[in-house]
Amino acid sequence: MSEKDPKTSQDLTVVVQTLLQQMQDKFQTMSDQIIGRNILPHMHMSTRIDDLEKNISDLMTQAGVEELEDEIKVTETSGTA
Repeated sequence: MSEKDPKTSQDLTVVVQTLLQQMQDKFQTMSDQIIGRNILPHMHMSTRIDDLEKNISDLMTQAGVEELEDEIKVTETSGTA
């Protein structure tokens, strides 16, 4: 037996606890990596969608689309369509 081999049940307990802690640490690291890969792209996509919606709104304003929509609504409510 080598010097690192457990000699008593107490030594064995310490070895097992150490191994379990190392496994838990590795599992936590892997779990954090998986969550990071799944959440961050969705957050980034949400931001990109918000930016896209704003850009579309700005383009519609520049093109006068909103003004045309307002004129159509006024014409429809006044009954002179």
